[in-house]
Amino acid sequence: MSGLPTRLLPTLLVILSAAASLMAPVAGAQGFSSVSSGTPAPSAPVQAPPLPTAPAATTTTVAPAGGTSAGADAPSAQLAALAPGSTGGSANLAGAGPDLGPVRPFEQADKLIVDKSDRKLYLLRQGRVVAEYPVKLGLNPYGHKQAEGDFRTPEGKYSLSRRNPRSEFFLSIQVSYPNREDAAWAKENGWSPGGLIMIHGQPNVPKRPPEFYASRDWTDGCIALSNADMVDVWLRTSVGLPIEIRP
Repeated sequence: MSGLPTRLLPTLLVILSAAASLMAPVAGAQGFSSVSSGTPAPSAPVQAPPLPTAPAATTTTVAPAGGTSAGADAPSAQLAALAPGSTGGSANLAGAGPDLGPVRPFEQADKLIVDKSDRKLYLLRQGRVVAEYPVKLGLNPYGHKQAEGDFRTPEGKYSLSRRNPRSEFFLSIQVSYPNREDAAWAKENGWSPGGLIMIHGQPNVPKRPPEFYASRDWTDGCIALSNADMVDVWLRTSVGLPIEIRP
């Protein structure tokens, strides 16, 4: 620049300085640090991770005792296994928890037997004992009932004749004493045979502590059970079933 007039040097320096400032954004665009105050180029949008997908719904079925699937009616089949009159079976919902073994069948009785010596009441179905319960008897438990007020529990073959959910005891089922033989014997001897022999629970208004009713014979000739056992007998029996009361 030796040939340029000295007076032009300030002007040339201004031009070169302006050119250098115009080249700065280009350097930033090439990857260097930029000092430009201009608006930066927009970056690519950040993609959100995909939401987890819910697993497809599955249908639980019940395999009946025969081994075939019960399909959509499986819950109903399992409930039916617990209903009175069912012969039960091992119905187990797959995936519903640990297998606790076969469901105990809740079988209806077709006959009752009371063993006075053992203080037990047995429910039978087709000759099998399906349930048994401890019982308490009359205050004078030995021997067959013969007369009103003798506090004996009858012996012989009778039937269940009536059900009373509102007796003075917790549920009661009447036994058909006296039968023809009992009535004829009482008439021959000139006394009343008595009656109202019941299978019943505990008194609704107890006059003694619970230990009294649990530890001894206490009825007027009836057959007494705990309230819990009485519910079971009530559900498993019906009017008309035969009952045999043994000595």
